[in-house]
Amino acid sequence: MTSGFRLMAVHAHPDDEASKGSATMARYLAEGNRVHVVTCTGGERGDVLNPRLADDPRVKSDLVDLRRQEMAASRDVVGYEHTWLGFVDSGLPEGDPLPPLPPGCFALEPLDVTTEALVRVIREFRPHVVTTYDENGGYPHPDHIMTHLVTISAVRAAGDPEAYPHAGEPWQPLKVYYDRTFSRAKLEAYHDVLVTAGRESPYPAWLERRADRPEGRITTRVDASKWFDVRTKALLAHATQIDPDGQFFALSSDEQATAWPMEDWDIALSAVPVAEDENDLFAGLGTPEEADTMATATPPAKMVVDDVVERKES
Repeated sequence: MTSGFRLMAVHAHPDDEASKGSATMARYLAEGNRVHVVTCTGGERGDVLNPRLADDPRVKSDLVDLRRQEMAASRDVVGYEHTWLGFVDSGLPEGDPLPPLPPGCFALEPLDVTTEALVRVIREFRPHVVTTYDENGGYPHPDHIMTHLVTISAVRAAGDPEAYPHAGEPWQPLKVYYDRTFSRAKLEAYHDVLVTAGRESPYPAWLERRADRPEGRITTRVDASKWFDVRTKALLAHATQIDPDGQFFALSSDEQATAWPMEDWDIALSAVPVAEDENDLFAGLGTPEEADTMATATPPAKMVVDDVVERKES
């Protein structure tokens, strides 16, 4: 236990943690808090998205090990603690009709199995706040959807002494947030910076692809602009997954900070009231010691905000 708060971010694959909230994590670490990233799968079925590495012999020989090395490098950039949850990447099915998912993959694991695995990590690290994806996974990758299901299930179970009694002492996380990495407003702000500078913008095409996707609600904006350079370095550490010439890097870190200095979040569960225009994931929790007391209360703390949309397993 430390004097700071504790934040846990639950992600599907290595590289997700870099693109979704890594500047917020870097800020909270700099402020003396602890941050723990849980990666549910090894990204074994990921594609190589960096054209510079498409023919690299290391990629062809052992992508699985290379992605683990990339995750370690990205972790070292930001400085968080890390756990591999140990499940196998499901891949992104394509075609019409979609092919079946591969046997033994994360998305097909029984929910009670994946939930117990995450409950163990929650009870060991004892986070006050957990972040993950919404019921649509942020985008409809089966592993992202499963990550949502597992995280919500584990958060609801972790404080219950009758749930998974052999998985550690009960601990009730007090808040859960969904990341809102990109919104129309943010992409339009990025576009405006490029147009004003007389440079070509990739964002109209990006906005068009998102036109039929509903906008996620944003309840909380964390100013993390001082750590955007950390976010950029963390992304680039995932060299097989990130194109250094791609849309993520159309703006420099300083230009991103000018256009949109926040990382955006949506509160899904909270044991404390949530203020309008919230700007801190730990807001309302008092001191870390007071939050510890709330998280270990008997009976477990009740959620006064519960905006989770329950999703049936398909």
